[in-house]
Amino acid sequence: MLIKEIREKSSKELLSTVDALKDELFNLRFQQATGDLENPARIKAVKKEIARIKTVLTERENADKE
Repeated sequence: MLIKEIREKSSKELLSTVDALKDELFNLRFQQATGDLENPARIKAVKKEIARIKTVLTERENADKE
């Protein structure tokens, strides 16, 4: 997901997306531990996407405070 797409979504949608990505990350880590992980690069991509969304949420919170 591009940063432009993230900024277009509401905060509520972003929070639900973060929850879904955290579930996916858990499953990927579980697959890695059992040796079933086919695409190890996906773990890094999911982590980056979570970080991007959290950054946008923090920016919004700081903008609301000002």
